[in-house]
Amino acid sequence: MTISRPRGTRDFLPEDTRRRRNVENILRRVVRNWGFQEIITPTFESLELFTMKSGEGIVGELYNFTDKGEREMTLRPELTAPVMRMYVNEMQARQRPLKLFYFENCFRYERPQKGRFREFWQFGVELIGSDKADADAEVIALANEMLKAVGIRGDLHVNHLGVIRRLLSVLETGQQSKIMRLVDKKEYQALEDYLAEINAPSDLRMKLTELIDLTGNDAIEKARMLVGDIPELTTYQELLTLLDTYGVEYTIDFGIARGLDYYTGMVFEVYAEGLGAQKQVCGGGSYQLIKLFGGGEVPSTGFGLGFDRIMEVCTIEPEEAKPVVIIAMESTRLEAVKTAMQLRPYIPVHIDLMKRNFKAQLSYANYLEAGYAVIIGDKEAAAGKLMLKDMQSGEQELLTVEEVISKLAL
Repeated sequence: MTISRPRGTRDFLPEDTRRRRNVENILRRVVRNWGFQEIITPTFESLELFTMKSGEGIVGELYNFTDKGEREMTLRPELTAPVMRMYVNEMQARQRPLKLFYFENCFRYERPQKGRFREFWQFGVELIGSDKADADAEVIALANEMLKAVGIRGDLHVNHLGVIRRLLSVLETGQQSKIMRLVDKKEYQALEDYLAEINAPSDLRMKLTELIDLTGNDAIEKARMLVGDIPELTTYQELLTLLDTYGVEYTIDFGIARGLDYYTGMVFEVYAEGLGAQKQVCGGGSYQLIKLFGGGEVPSTGFGLGFDRIMEVCTIEPEEAKPVVIIAMESTRLEAVKTAMQLRPYIPVHIDLMKRNFKAQLSYANYLEAGYAVIIGDKEAAAGKLMLKDMQSGEQELLTVEEVISKLAL
């Protein structure tokens, strides 16, 4: 009987894994150079952690279970809530801001489709402890730099939710939340119907419709004409000035809402070409979650990169040294093992594990796309030398182990 992999998951073959690790390492290098430190949280958490953050409605999307101690648990569907829990449990005494990042797998029980899987990977950043535009700008600029580093030119859209929240402040909290979700999903007809249903003031309806349609360089001034000279617009302008200084290209877009109640100020999304309808590769903003999990009023800013979507459009290939294959006779097998141990600290090395003949070993070296073959026959062993064969040109030269290392080591 053949057992298939679970629905919505993937096997990554060596060539796939090599590409993914290469992109992952590039992203890690960038984020570390910006002063962020890596953290790891448990693969499963208390179910309550996510229902507190997103409501009971999320349970249908989770891989949740009751453990042997009758505790309600779930595989993590995202990383922001676990990081906030970690902060409350273990990091409140540390000096702020805390600059943290993670790269982990997450799980959602949903219908698999192109670019969406039940097990997926998220690369994320959380900057905890600053409510300043400087923190927001650094986080956006970092996201932009990470995408650039892996060859993705994203279309970055930025908003400040304080503006739309100020406009909606005359409504009840629940009404505001539903409106924000409809704006986020861009369900404009449903939004119009809902505003009519709750008898929203006609002036508010008109201003909201105009506001969420504002994009481009003059959007700030047009928004000021709609809502007045409110402090949130000043903060928004400060953020944009900082992004200009970072050299980040962006689009002002008052229609970006992110649709979740805990986002408090700046929000942004990045879209990439080649992904069809599911083109968002990054999203984030400033938020308040720590108080919900038992901490104080601590502001945070962060984002998540959809690593699997990035891999769909990323064309960067790993730059790796081609392997070396040691070809030996039956009489020099032990010499091959010793030589491999001398070379492996410097270069990738294969030795024959199948007791193939000379011709078959050479054929295997071609299959592995080896850059060189190291041939150890009886004469080479007796002389304490190796025959180094360039598999591309066919040229051969007799060298010592030290000379081979000097020639091939990275």
